Amino acid sequence: MTENGELGRRTVLVGLVSAAGTVVVGCSADQLGTMPLMLVSPEQERQLGLETWERIRSENTASSNTELQKRLEAIGSRVVQASDSPEQSWEFLVFKSDQINAFAVPGGKVGFYEGIFNVMANDDQVATVMGHEVGHINARHGAQRIGASAAAQIGLQAIGAALQVGNVGYANEIAGLLGAGVQYGVILPYSRKHEYEADRLGVGYMAQAGYSPNEALAFWQNMTKLQGGQKPPEFMSTHPSDTARIAALQDLLPSVLPVYEQNRA
Repeated sequence: MTENGELGRRTVLVGLVSAAGTVVVGCSADQLGTMPLMLVSPEQERQLGLETWERIRSENTASSNTELQKRLEAIGSRVVQASDSPEQSWEFLVFKSDQINAFAVPGGKVGFYEGIFNVMANDDQVATVMGHEVGHINARHGAQRIGASAAAQIGLQAIGAALQVGNVGYANEIAGLLGAGVQYGVILPYSRKHEYEADRLGVGYMAQAGYSPNEALAFWQNMTKLQGGQKPPEFMSTHPSDTARIAALQDLLPSVLPVYEQNRA
């Protein structure tokens, strides 16, 4: 690890420990689900995401399928441009694996596994997942989950320890809070509030990018069916799908379909 890397870790740790004094303890579960506690700055959150991304990249093999990689980059670039994200360094990477999974972490890093393309009927459905994941990043859901964890007095020590060299166990918890924990057996589903917000943002982004929001509905309906099998897709471990989500998407369609019609290729 470089000296700059060590300094970065210490900076984040100091920020987290300093923020602990501002946390109101004794919050109810309902409060934790609705209160956007931001114990980390955007830059601290971004650094945590980049650390997690580099670890995932070092432990997983990139796909040799150049067509899938080009496809993901093209769709990702369009969706991100439509999202008007402040993040400037987006990266989209396909990993070699049959698992049905995708994830994103702060810092604009998005990973899709080869297997998830097998359950996507078209580019619009790829854009559905891309928009949803970009929505999680832009809404800073990772920072909110770190805040909720610390406020419940179960996460601040772990978050700090994760920044120490070699503490892999706590680094797994960070990955879980940022949305990539399924890679390490730390399955932390997003809250219903976060899921609805990511859906709402995602269909807006894809419509603005010229992808059909109707395919978002088709994708989640298909994933719900797959979830009913003996082995649900890994993606559903952290992005649960249900009839309420699909109904909410249907309610969004009248407002985003005109946007799509204006921007369709």
